[in-house]
Amino acid sequence: VTDTVHPDAGGPAVVLIGPPAAGKTRIGKRVARALEAEFIDTDRMIVDQHGPIPDIFEREGEPAFRAYERDAVADALAVDGAVVALGGGAVMTPETAERLAAQPVVLLTLSAEAVAVRLGKSGSSRPLVAGGLAQWEALVERRMPTYERLARAVWDTSTFPADRIALDIADWVRAGAPERKDAS
Repeated sequence: VTDTVHPDAGGPAVVLIGPPAAGKTRIGKRVARALEAEFIDTDRMIVDQHGPIPDIFEREGEPAFRAYERDAVADALAVDGAVVALGGGAVMTPETAERLAAQPVVLLTLSAEAVAVRLGKSGSSRPLVAGGLAQWEALVERRMPTYERLARAVWDTSTFPADRIALDIADWVRAGAPERKDAS
């Protein structure tokens, strides 16, 4: 972990939120590399502690998963200077949304056309969108008001290369994470 990004500030350098398949992990790793910061994926934390997410949903149900997720997010947000990627539904837990209110949050979005391609590659491993594009669209419609309320900046990942988006986000963090709702 480096303290060069926010030398006097506690907490993460940036938190990435957004719908399933928006690229939070892929882009987050690149942002962390650009900032020479630790990368933390809260879904990975849950898998490491409790096993595969689809198994948790099947074995214990969504409420148990959300409790694990809430705890993982709290732990991740305590790491100074980290780049943190949250699972798509993490923001829907009130305690998590409250914790994010003062953080430098970036919303990654994508079009339905782009997600159709991505879900074709990984849809079966995502319990809440295993039903495909229509299920993803309904999920995003429910979550978008919360995503937008929490985000300080927005980048669309539909067409731009992940490396370019990551460098743009790293530059945004270095600039002090100003309000920027029109990025893409």
